[in-house]
Amino acid sequence: MKEIMKKIIEFRDERGWAEYHNEKDLAISISLEANELLENFQWKNSEEAVDGSLQNIKEEMADVFIYLLQLADKLKIDLEEEAFKKMEKNALKYPVKK
Repeated sequence: MKEIMKKIIEFRDERGWAEYHNEKDLAISISLEANELLENFQWKNSEEAVDGSLQNIKEEMADVFIYLLQLADKLKIDLEEEAFKKMEKNALKYPVKK
């Protein structure tokens, strides 16, 4: 995670975009990119969407990921740690039925 975060921040800083990457705008960008991802599936079943748009799906997923990592960096959140915590919480909320 640290290596990808470093590359994302370098890319942003080389272009002078840091001033535009505040928490609000990063959150908006995550939502917009997630909607662009969703467009690949509109009016299609999953198989049709994947078969016809896999490359675009990959790119939109990467956009969401990149903006999410930038927001986590801005808020000083260890996203990996928070994901594990959330999974533990969900395991208690949704236990495996025997």
